Amino acid sequence: MARKDPNQTVKVSMRKVVDNRPEKIKKLERKMKRRSGEKKLNRSVAGNTLLFLLMGICGVFMVLPLVMIVNNALKPLDEIYQFPPRIFVRNPSLSNFSDLFVLMNESWVPFSRYVLNTIIITLGGMAGHVIVASLAAYPLAKHKFPGKTLLFSMVVLSLMFSWTVTQIPQYLIISWLGINNTYLALVLPAWSFGMGLYLMKQFMEQLPDSLMESARLQGANEWIIFWKIVMPNVRPAWLTLAIFQFQQMWGNTGGMFLRSEELKPLQYALQQITSGGVSRAGAGAAVTFIIAAIPITFFLICQSSILETMTTSGMKD
Repeated sequence: MARKDPNQTVKVSMRKVVDNRPEKIKKLERKMKRRSGEKKLNRSVAGNTLLFLLMGICGVFMVLPLVMIVNNALKPLDEIYQFPPRIFVRNPSLSNFSDLFVLMNESWVPFSRYVLNTIIITLGGMAGHVIVASLAAYPLAKHKFPGKTLLFSMVVLSLMFSWTVTQIPQYLIISWLGINNTYLALVLPAWSFGMGLYLMKQFMEQLPDSLMESARLQGANEWIIFWKIVMPNVRPAWLTLAIFQFQQMWGNTGGMFLRSEELKPLQYALQQITSGGVSRAGAGAAVTFIIAAIPITFFLICQSSILETMTTSGMKD
C-alpha cells in the first residue's frame, strides 16, 4: 500500500480552508486583485508642461527682487533713476561700494562697528533662542507634570499677538532690569519668542520614548539625554529655527532700546544712508545688497535642513 505524501496532504487541507472562506472575503480578494492589476494613470505631457510652466512663473516672481538688488548695487546713479526702470544693469560699476566706503569712513562711527554690532546681536539672539526654546520644549514634549497643557496653551496664545501689542510692556521690563541701551535689550527678548518653542516641542514629540528609556536604563541623566540624544535627532528643527531667527535679528534696527551710536546695528546705518537724498541712492543700494547677501548665504548653507524638516514624517517605535 502506497504511503501518502505529507506535503500533498497539507496542500489539500489548505485548499479546503481556502475554499471554505466566506463569500465576502473571496469577493474582496478578487476586487483587490483587479485593482492591483490596473495600470496607474500618470499625468499627460501637456499636464506636466503646464505644471512646470506655472512653477517657472512663480519662481521668476520670487527671484526677481533678488536680481534687482544685485543689479541696483552695480548700477551707476543715472541708471538707478532711469525711467522706465530697467531690471538689468547696462554699465556695471563698483562705484556704489566705493561711495559707501567713503561715507562710512567720514562718519565718526566706522562701518565695521555697525557690522560688528549686527553680528553680536544676531548671533546672541539666535543661539540663545535656539537653546532656550529647546530646553523649554523638551519637558513639554517628553514629561508629564501639572499645568503642562496650560503652559503650552499660553505659548500658542502668545503667537496670536502682534509685536506692537507687547512693545510698551517689553520696554518697561527692559528698563526695570536696567539693561536699556545695551546689547541685552535686543538679545533677551529674542530668547522668549514663542514660535521657536512651538516648533521644537512639536518636533520632539515625534521622537520615540524608547530612545529616552533605553538611555535611562543605562544610567544617563536628563542633561545627557537632552544633549546627546534629543538635540542630535532634532537637528533639522533647530537649524531651521536658527535660520528664521538669524533673518529676523539681522534686520533689527535697534528700535527704541539703543541710543548710543556705537551700539547701532547695520540696518540703522542703512536707514541713515538712504535718508540722505538722491546723492546717496547708490550707496544705499550697496548696503541693501550687503544686508540681503548675508541671510541668503546662511540660508543656502542650511537649506537642506529646512527641506528635511518639511519632508520628514518623524521616527516611530
